[in-house]
Amino acid sequence: QVQLVESGGGLVQPGGSLRLSCAASGIAFSINAMGWYRQAPGKQRELVAYISSAGNRNYADSVKGRFTISRDNAKNTVYLQMNSLKSEDTAVYYCKSSVVGMEYWGKGTPVTVSS
Repeated sequence: QVQLVESGGGLVQPGGSLRLSCAASGIAFSINAMGWYRQAPGKQRELVAYISSAGNRNYADSVKGRFTISRDNAKNTVYLQMNSLKSEDTAVYYCKSSVVGMEYWGKGTPVTVSS
């Protein structure tokens, strides 16, 4: 059974930091590309950051220079370090695994940036 479990969300003040984690089980983690997505109320889900199985990274323009995606294949975990958070970063954050022909989603962790 495949499971992706996000954690680390919460309430943070503008300018603060959070580190999200996504622990995967039931997949060959090291060969999967991993992505972090977010969905704000009333908006479509959007890609935030992506890391390939080889470690290549891509970021949405809105988070470049503030967010960092990383992966630990020994722990089957992908991380999203979020710094200099803004109110517009408020959303539910989801992780996704993908490999040819298969993709899986976690259930999400909420992030609220507010004073």
